Amino acid sequence: MSNNSEALRQEKFVRMTTTPVEKLIIKLAVPTILSMLVTTLYNLADTFFVSSIGGREGTFAIAAVSVSLSIMSLIQATGFFIGQGAANYISRALGKQDTGKADEMAATGFVLAAGLGLLLMLVGEIFLEPIAKFLCAARKDKGLIAPTVQYLRWIFVAAPFMTSAFAINNQLRFQGNAFYAMIGVVSGAVLNVGLDPLFIHVFGLGVQGASAATAISQAVSFCILFLGTRHGDNLRIHPTHARISRENLHLIVQGGLPSLMRQGAAAISVMVLNRMAGLVGGADPTIGEATLIAAFGLVNKIMMFLNNVVIGLGQGYQPVCGFNYGAGLYSRVRKAFWFLVRTVAVWCITVTIVVELFTPQVVGLFPDAEPKVRELAVTILRLQCAMLTLNAFIVPSNMSQQTMGMMIPASTLALARQGLFMIPLAVLLPQFFGLIGLELAQPIGDLLTFILAIILQSRVLRLLNQPDRTAADA
Repeated sequence: MSNNSEALRQEKFVRMTTTPVEKLIIKLAVPTILSMLVTTLYNLADTFFVSSIGGREGTFAIAAVSVSLSIMSLIQATGFFIGQGAANYISRALGKQDTGKADEMAATGFVLAAGLGLLLMLVGEIFLEPIAKFLCAARKDKGLIAPTVQYLRWIFVAAPFMTSAFAINNQLRFQGNAFYAMIGVVSGAVLNVGLDPLFIHVFGLGVQGASAATAISQAVSFCILFLGTRHGDNLRIHPTHARISRENLHLIVQGGLPSLMRQGAAAISVMVLNRMAGLVGGADPTIGEATLIAAFGLVNKIMMFLNNVVIGLGQGYQPVCGFNYGAGLYSRVRKAFWFLVRTVAVWCITVTIVVELFTPQVVGLFPDAEPKVRELAVTILRLQCAMLTLNAFIVPSNMSQQTMGMMIPASTLALARQGLFMIPLAVLLPQFFGLIGLELAQPIGDLLTFILAIILQSRVLRLLNQPDRTAADA
């Protein structure tokens, strides 16, 4: 079996370094895009079904799911930090045909992800109510705290499964086996969509039912992903092969820090945005705290769905980048980068036109949300979607830097959009411009991130202009 697996890996190396990059990226991106889109259903399904509760209770439920998103983002950031940190190195090691080190890193990443997930679960369950109170910006309306506690309880229970699943998902993708990753993610999401109405309406569990459905689905997804590592030419994960050494930790941090910066900043920005939405909404008696939080929450889920196609295309590019950069085939990496930029631009321009023309209809996908929530969401969505096309250069640049092991520029760019720019803008602009200032924080942050991406990526493109490394050079 070992010899057969080695032969399959050698065949994969030839395929990843000789097949036209356009064909490779699309082949790897299709299952990844499906995984990303279906993953979004976890939160979209929760938001859709809790909004069907209707009335003020439904608004509180939407707001509870929205404020809890920052915790889910934090758990996801932990899994991606370890998973992408290990996987980035794995792809480069396989490009150098160093299977032994790749196997060791796969086991190390899995053990670390599972351990950190257990730690998050324990801390979350012990401090559940204080965390919920901190997340809820409400100062006058305390009705948001109880459903937030109910929703978070099961999310923390699922934390070890979530961090482990995200780690395995990334390792499978970076090995060029996005199909196995897709099966695990899609299975969990389909189960989640089926369990939501059962738990929320049939069993009458409300927002807690949505949380329990998500937790069960994530556990099932983890089991399927782990089984996927036992098939084909995938690296088998043996926890006993893990080696928590200084060298391995450095490699994981080097490859995973940009993901932690990007998703950690996203989690913090959601907290800040919700708190500011609570302040701005609470100061206007015609809006209200929970209403504005719910409106931003709806838009956040819609934008996640649109952006996940961009992320999926980029993740299809990453193993191509890693294998060929590790093999010294810089011309293939350069060609793959510009193909990705063009492809993402076509998608972003297309959906921007559609969404700008039919914004009320898009927001209308949540018909049971209160009219004021949908009214506010229309303006927020139009403003955020106006800058979507800038991701055609931002995302490929950041993924190139991260996959090539350029920790500082990759981490800086990953932190920029939601951290360096969006958070200060979300705090400062409402003080001068009120609601419109808060609505403009993300679009302005996107523009500033695009300018930074041009500056940082110019060095990477110069590096990729060097001649390919030959076998003799290696």
